[in-house]
Amino acid sequence: MGVRAVTAVLRDVGRTPVIIGGGIAGLITALRLAPIPVVVLAKAPLRTEASSAWAQGGVAAAMGPDDNPTRHLADTLAAGDGLCDIDVARRITASGSAAIETLLHYGARFDRDATGALCLGLEAAHGRRRIVHATGDGTGNEIMRALVAAVAETPSITILEGVEARRLTVADGAVSGVLAVSTSDAMLLPTSRVVMATGGVGGLFLHTTNPRGSIGQGLALAARAGAALVDMEFMQFHPTALDVEGHPLTLVSEAVRGEGATLLDETGARFMSDVPGGELAPRDVVARAVWRHLAAGHRVFLDARAALGSRFAAHFPVIAAACAAFGIDPATQPIPVRPAAHYHMGGIAVDWQGRSTLPGLWACGEVAGTGLHGANRLASNSLLEAVVCAGSVANSVAGAPPGRRGGEVVGDVPAAADAASIRPILSSAGGVLREHDVLADSVATLLPVARSAGPAADPAIVALLIAVAAWRRRESRGAHFRIDFPASDLASQRRFTLTLEAALLAARDIAASDIREVLDGTL
Repeated sequence: MGVRAVTAVLRDVGRTPVIIGGGIAGLITALRLAPIPVVVLAKAPLRTEASSAWAQGGVAAAMGPDDNPTRHLADTLAAGDGLCDIDVARRITASGSAAIETLLHYGARFDRDATGALCLGLEAAHGRRRIVHATGDGTGNEIMRALVAAVAETPSITILEGVEARRLTVADGAVSGVLAVSTSDAMLLPTSRVVMATGGVGGLFLHTTNPRGSIGQGLALAARAGAALVDMEFMQFHPTALDVEGHPLTLVSEAVRGEGATLLDETGARFMSDVPGGELAPRDVVARAVWRHLAAGHRVFLDARAALGSRFAAHFPVIAAACAAFGIDPATQPIPVRPAAHYHMGGIAVDWQGRSTLPGLWACGEVAGTGLHGANRLASNSLLEAVVCAGSVANSVAGAPPGRRGGEVVGDVPAAADAASIRPILSSAGGVLREHDVLADSVATLLPVARSAGPAADPAIVALLIAVAAWRRRESRGAHFRIDFPASDLASQRRFTLTLEAALLAARDIAASDIREVLDGTL
């Protein structure tokens, strides 16, 4: 497939910022950059494949009369289990009210009570009601509706739907362009300013609440270009995904438990009753409890009959409809649930302004490792982070001098990524519970695939980065739990950064060490 420069889109070569990703973070960045011309690449039509549109949970913002940003910060740090960047967390939690005002400005309609005040919900590990929702469990979809409408009214924003970024080009140590493909052609977009807003990695796992296309492509692009990544081992598994056939799984929002629903097994036993916080303990705690109960041969159900009963569908219409499709009525029946890959706390290492270690590359949203979430994300902090950090990124991009260099023509266009062969490997090694031998085996399996030029190479790179980071962290902290190192280690209370080059070298050593131990009879 040939490569052509799209001069009709980028008339001022090298000066127009390119945003990769059409979710909340990408669209707000574009809106905040107006009237500066920007190009947004969206590999699927807006609102269809972005995790943002699927978000049932709301936006965490300390707006209640009994709440304040200091309390929100404390809850965020507690959930993050010692690895949050305190300065970043303070900035973001202090911006909750402003984030809601930004979304209202763009036309989002949030749930309100009879007096017109915003309804505030409660979710796990929050000490106060501070979750702003839309249509009960349709917050992400409502925010995306408003943003897409706002973008359509903003002439400085060019949306290229059905266009997927395949590589970043680099010249003299800085970003010089984006190699992308559409259904009919390949294109080289020369630019010295790229914003990565591609979302997460849940599609690399067999069971996920994310779109299947969320396979960490933005992480692979950044890693191949030389940017550093951070906190790659920390994958959050939501404890209550609808346990039915089909992929991806429908999320059963934490807000259901916030309204009083309880976790039961097939005998009717409430197995979380003795756990501090019960059903509203931090997500990692609940996910491990559910996982272990399932592993012991039980079924697990979320029971909202007493808490909500006939009011369930009015409170949570999306979940009610998903249950009804499988013949389940949450008003009269408990909902079968299981953990599923949901949110990646790690990502491209960035500073407060979203700048990566590669000049010319910014990141925001789930693909960015800001340090807000630490080892375990506090519920509904992700949409808050996307809104706040998109604004910071837009300010930084606008203030950066545009480069004059266009992107150089490259060789063959890489094939579309295919994660099918990677999902069982990462699901086994990087799941809710992890251990040395399985991680080492996965590294040895993933390494040659990551070094290849096949369609599984990019997904293998991301999976390898996760597996190497998980192998290196010989402790349990937040969402990362090692059954061979079940305790936290104070000496490991720090964030680990990796480049692709370093990960490949580490993987080679891990694989070689594993082989030596087998030959020595120590495994």
